[in-house]
Amino acid sequence: MKKVTLKDIAGHFSVSISTVSKAINDSHEISNDLKFKIQAYAKEKHYKPNRLALNLLNKSTKTIGVVVPNILNYFFVQVLYGIEKVANESGYNIISCISNESKAKETKTLEFFDAGTVDGVIMSLAEESQNEDKHDALIDVINNDIPVVLFDRVSDNVQCDKVVVDDFEAGYKITKHLINIGCKNIAVVNPISSSSVGKLRLLGYKKALEELGIPFDSKLVINLTIKDDLDLLMSFLLNYKVIDGIIGIDELIAVQVLEVVKARGYNVPNDISIIGFTNGQLSKYVTPSLTMVSQHGKYIGEQTAKLLINRIKNPGLPYETKTVKTSLLVRDSTKKLQ
Repeated sequence: MKKVTLKDIAGHFSVSISTVSKAINDSHEISNDLKFKIQAYAKEKHYKPNRLALNLLNKSTKTIGVVVPNILNYFFVQVLYGIEKVANESGYNIISCISNESKAKETKTLEFFDAGTVDGVIMSLAEESQNEDKHDALIDVINNDIPVVLFDRVSDNVQCDKVVVDDFEAGYKITKHLINIGCKNIAVVNPISSSSVGKLRLLGYKKALEELGIPFDSKLVINLTIKDDLDLLMSFLLNYKVIDGIIGIDELIAVQVLEVVKARGYNVPNDISIIGFTNGQLSKYVTPSLTMVSQHGKYIGEQTAKLLINRIKNPGLPYETKTVKTSLLVRDSTKKLQ
């Protein structure tokens, strides 16, 4: 049985394809009488919309492109969940891509989106992109009137809507918490030291130390790369000074630090208190459970999707930046306040 098309229905009623499309989509521009006749005929003939044809006709794909730098980070999983929830509620699908912290992969993805495959883009910048702070492919997308919302890792050199976490305050807040529970030598293990997020958290850490008159010691900061051996660097750190507090700049690194510290015979939290970022499943089920900073990933995802959809509908609005505060979830890996 031949599949009925918009063109077939338009021919049957001697109207344009655009009129049929509007009738099927219940547009108020078509008279109720004609609309109901077209809808009834389409149902009788088991018409199924050709989404690609409709998108071309309406100059809309009803699709949002999402680029995240690292899918192993539970924060980005939460963000994706929030984006998809709001997008689906608003009739949009999402295409999600992972840059794996690579500028080249990020550029390729943006060029694909720039070819008219999406109505808008939500993105967190790759670490390599933030290192260079040159975003030609992203600026090309914006210049081609495809709305963009950046989240978490953003750039001041890109003019668009943004949703950011108050990472400076988070770094400051957790350092003060460790000092308040009696920690004197607080180390930082930072696997994202080149990203804006990693830099801001470290600045917050430094500010808290400065306020309390504690000198900053660069030897207490491990800027970890993929090539580095965490076990070896942790050995150097633990042999350097009596460390009693460690901040892991993301969840996975906090869990790895916890296991290294325990394997060397330290008691957590009595000898060393540990705090990480991103409240994922790993942090809850390790022993002891990890004190974490929640960045409210699902909420950030929802906010980015709402901002983007509003921008698609209202392209002339001034750009805005929304800042989301973090929460500290105290568990068993840190000593209790006296």
